[in-house]
Amino acid sequence: MKRILTYHIDLHSSGKNITAFLKEKGYSRHILTHLKRTEYGILKNGKWAYTSEQLQEGDELTIQIVEEGFSSQIVPVKMELVIVYEDEDILILDKAADTPIHPSINNYENTLANGIADYFSNKGTAFTYRCINRLDRDTTGLLIIAKNMLSAAILSDMVKSRKIHREYLAAAIGKTPDSGKIDAPIARREDSAIERIVDYEHGERAVTYFRRLSYKNGYSLVSLKLETGRTHQIRVHMKYLGHPLPGDFLYNPEYTRIKRQALHSHRLELEHPITKEKLVFTSPLPPDMQFEEWD
Repeated sequence: MKRILTYHIDLHSSGKNITAFLKEKGYSRHILTHLKRTEYGILKNGKWAYTSEQLQEGDELTIQIVEEGFSSQIVPVKMELVIVYEDEDILILDKAADTPIHPSINNYENTLANGIADYFSNKGTAFTYRCINRLDRDTTGLLIIAKNMLSAAILSDMVKSRKIHREYLAAAIGKTPDSGKIDAPIARREDSAIERIVDYEHGERAVTYFRRLSYKNGYSLVSLKLETGRTHQIRVHMKYLGHPLPGDFLYNPEYTRIKRQALHSHRLELEHPITKEKLVFTSPLPPDMQFEEWD
């Protein structure tokens, strides 16, 4: 995988050295080290340059990010992928249910990572798997894959600074309040490796905003936005609110009308990590979550 970026130095950046300029663009220390070790990784006006060199107005700085490695621990497996958007830096996918994000002990060849490894293997392109936002195995919808180390670094910082905005849709049992804020800390249940609970003594702060969009046949369609990103946050908070998600085997196991938790990553809004263009993506509600037909 090779990504070439060209910067035209203006008056504002004149006088800065290359290191300072690139750090402002989101280049981490790790990436700068990688570029120094890459032949023609950093060129100023077409010639190899030290990162300590100063830039002047009118200079052209060319960066070549070359990644020849690949995620060797991920086995390529043919999988139907729904690609919403792709360019040189990012891949936006609409994930299906029953699809783990990463390989694990019991999920070695059935994950999204396997399908993406196969996708790039067929292109003959080296690729390191970098999933930016995570979804539970049975949560459907939009997620972001970074295609190079620079986009990954910038997107990771955007996650930390909450500059990537996501909206989820959930079906909830019963009629929820019109809207509200759930501010309830979440911790791991002591006797479980995966289950989380609201725990005001030991939990980490967790905040979810919700708004009911409709109500029919005993179910609410709810829009949810997260201020924090705790494991199972929406599922735990909706149960705490008294309106658990149908199909949630962990937090609402007695309900079997739908075979997975009724939760969907519906909308994704972000600034492109490289071009800074505003991007907005939406994914329609999956058929199994259209509770208007449920009885």
